[in-house]
Amino acid sequence: MTPDLMDAGARRVAAHQGLPPTGLTESGGRAAGFSRLVAPGEVDVAHGRILYLEDVSVSFDGFKAINKLSLDIAPGELRCIIGPNGAGKTTMMDIITGKTRPDEGRVFFGSTIDLLRHKEAEIAQLGIGRKFQKPTVFEHLTVFENLELALKTDKGVKSSMFFRLDSAQGDRLAEVLHTIHLADSMSRQAGNLSHGQKQWLEIGMLLMQDPKLLLLDEPVAGMTDEETARTAELFLTLKGRHSLMVVEHDMSFIKAISEIVTVLCDGSVLAQGTLDQVQADERVIEVYLGR
Repeated sequence: MTPDLMDAGARRVAAHQGLPPTGLTESGGRAAGFSRLVAPGEVDVAHGRILYLEDVSVSFDGFKAINKLSLDIAPGELRCIIGPNGAGKTTMMDIITGKTRPDEGRVFFGSTIDLLRHKEAEIAQLGIGRKFQKPTVFEHLTVFENLELALKTDKGVKSSMFFRLDSAQGDRLAEVLHTIHLADSMSRQAGNLSHGQKQWLEIGMLLMQDPKLLLLDEPVAGMTDEETARTAELFLTLKGRHSLMVVEHDMSFIKAISEIVTVLCDGSVLAQGTLDQVQADERVIEVYLGR
């Protein structure tokens, strides 16, 4: 982990708790004797960050899609990402999930997991779930069966179709059904759900895998007003238990869920703050919001 990340993370945690930072030297390095054991499957967030990108750049055919991008997400945070088309939002998610390799920069999950050393499938197993704009569910299966299939087990895909739920798994599935507003629709075929319900189901399938970080790309696009409002409720419920990065253009939705908004433009961070702050920023008005 980089010294600047350790220092910034520790200071943020200490400030939140009203305490002076401890365990770090003035230079940001580890103090003598400082150590922390991390259990298998655990993400070390002791320094206040679950995701950290530093000076990340990537070019495609001479076009710099991401340009010295640096940002970080705190554990349990719900961060909204906005910006004009071509700002680099999708490419950033591609880099985090291992779909695209950057030309330079660093990407860490917690303080110890270098995501650039892992393949796409490995990153998903580490606890990063991604939802694309278009819902992808098994339409011929019921809602219950979709969630059952998504359960995180050590079984292969074929054998997963036939395993029986134990009590804990059944409780987990029931909890997710309630969370995603589909408890009354558990026996319906997924193909018969509305667009918004399919979006919730796919989010539920990710939740069954117990992700630490959820990346959500335009989750309310195409939803009705009622579905959008219920999705806001869902995300606020998930915040704290999971970290969420939400890419969205619907400003009313962002207003309902956001604390911190990051504005991307030309592959780097243009502005960051509350929604009111970024909406008042002349640079953001010029390139994204319009006058």
